[in-house]
Amino acid sequence: MSKVHNVVIAGLGGQGVIKASDILADAAFRAGYDVKKSELHGMSQRGGSVSSDVRFGPQVWSPMVPTGEADVLVVLEETQVEVNRAVLGPDGVLISPDLLDAEALKNKKSLNVTLLGALSAQLPIAQEHWLAAIHANLAPKLHKLNEQSFSLGRAAAAARETPAA
Repeated sequence: MSKVHNVVIAGLGGQGVIKASDILADAAFRAGYDVKKSELHGMSQRGGSVSSDVRFGPQVWSPMVPTGEADVLVVLEETQVEVNRAVLGPDGVLISPDLLDAEALKNKKSLNVTLLGALSAQLPIAQEHWLAAIHANLAPKLHKLNEQSFSLGRAAAAARETPAA
């Protein structure tokens, strides 16, 4: 638990970037990490770029992920991949909507939680903490749909890591 993990979540206004980063920060906190979070809204109310940095580890001093040091970049909108690619570290992982079969997503509004499911496969946070954070940050009527979405993302990440036979 000595490493500081750097995650950037990016997308467009209204896609749930901030909600996704809230869930990630909550899950990391529940797992016992020191957590710092920062947001950049820009023109988010008009569908502009939004990004949020989440850093967690045994001790975190700054909420901002330095350029070129993100362990994971989660992008909710394909057009934001190149805009944000510079934050990724040399061994960083990009998680984007192309990881998923769009038909498998029951509700497009849950894309953010689906991609958090994929992210969860990259981070040392137990699934129980993720689910508790989802429940704490979303209305009860949304729990079942978002649990399914989270599982879909985890399965997609696992399928990507498993070589085809």
